[in-house]
Amino acid sequence: MLKPTKILVPTDFSEYSDKALKQALDIAKQYKAKVFLLHVVHEEVAYRIDTGVITDEGLWQQVRNSQLAESKARLQDQIDKFPQAKEVEVVTTIRHGIPYEKILEEGEEQGIDLIVIASLGRSGIAKYFIGSVARNVLKGSKCPVLLTK
Repeated sequence: MLKPTKILVPTDFSEYSDKALKQALDIAKQYKAKVFLLHVVHEEVAYRIDTGVITDEGLWQQVRNSQLAESKARLQDQIDKFPQAKEVEVVTTIRHGIPYEKILEEGEEQGIDLIVIASLGRSGIAKYFIGSVARNVLKGSKCPVLLTK
């Protein structure tokens, strides 16, 4: 029987991610596990800002710092929605890159033994089939993956 000690929850701050976090917190509370809440800033967003819109290095760093601060605040806001988060250890991380790759990297680096991920994300067409990030995490993960609706 699986008794997770480290649970990874990727988030895009959607209502679906909230449901995944709630489920992960419930599991973590039951097994006294640690929860790792991860937000990945897609590399396309960073690349477009870096190459197309902003050419001043100082301004680029300001935008990136602002983006980081906003993501940190949103992670904390998401955690604060759930009272059970006070009863388990929650670690937050922000990475830049391709979401499924960074999720899998985080899983490896932290020794994660369960990933709880929303089967749907923010994209509009995703409501009709499993999201590409979740699908790629499911295919590439070396640990069990729990898909939530």
